[in-house]
Amino acid sequence: MVKISKRVKKLYEGIDREKKYSLEEALDSISKSPKVKFDETVEMHLHLNVNVKASDQSVRGTVVLPHGTGKTVRIAVFCKGENEQKARDAGADHVGSSDLIEKVAGGFLDFDVVVATPDMMRDLSKLGKVLGPRGLMPTPKAGTVTNDIGKAINEVKAGKIEFKSDKQGGIHVRVGKRSFSQTQLLDNARQILDAINGAKPNSVKGNLIKSLSLSSTMGPGVKVVL
Repeated sequence: MVKISKRVKKLYEGIDREKKYSLEEALDSISKSPKVKFDETVEMHLHLNVNVKASDQSVRGTVVLPHGTGKTVRIAVFCKGENEQKARDAGADHVGSSDLIEKVAGGFLDFDVVVATPDMMRDLSKLGKVLGPRGLMPTPKAGTVTNDIGKAINEVKAGKIEFKSDKQGGIHVRVGKRSFSQTQLLDNARQILDAINGAKPNSVKGNLIKSLSLSSTMGPGVKVVL
């Protein structure tokens, strides 16, 4: 028999794993669960009503969270010429063209988001096998392939995140940190749900979201009523 630690038992106290809570109740339950030694991330997990085999039912988009994610985002920008200085002035952490491509190809991955100008995408395709599986390949849809480098960097730093349905028809996104107020987390969560529902493919009939739950990094999932 698996022995359950006191800490895990305490985490589940006050949470009915079969019950579905309102968004506010779920966030309240997370805020009241025992804290750990670091500031946990609050995450949202969605199961979508999509046919994962249908290419026209992929759900993807971006959303700027009103209160950010609480995470310091490291940005790598692939660009040339005067855009390099624009990127540095906007606060990019790593800037370059062929030199940065070679560095990443050699194993350097000390960044969370990649932004690139359109003229760099042909060269950047060499890193497809490195960036693609990590969800780091920039795309025009996400606003990370652009000539307006400064705007793209500012949006990411302001709390812009990308969401994309996976092979199981799920979406998993950061809502914020446990240190956020409940109002801040609620604002962020509602903004995410609005953005995902707004990205519903025309071929999907009925509600897009089939099930929804919230959790902190070390805490149990809390089911949310839709």
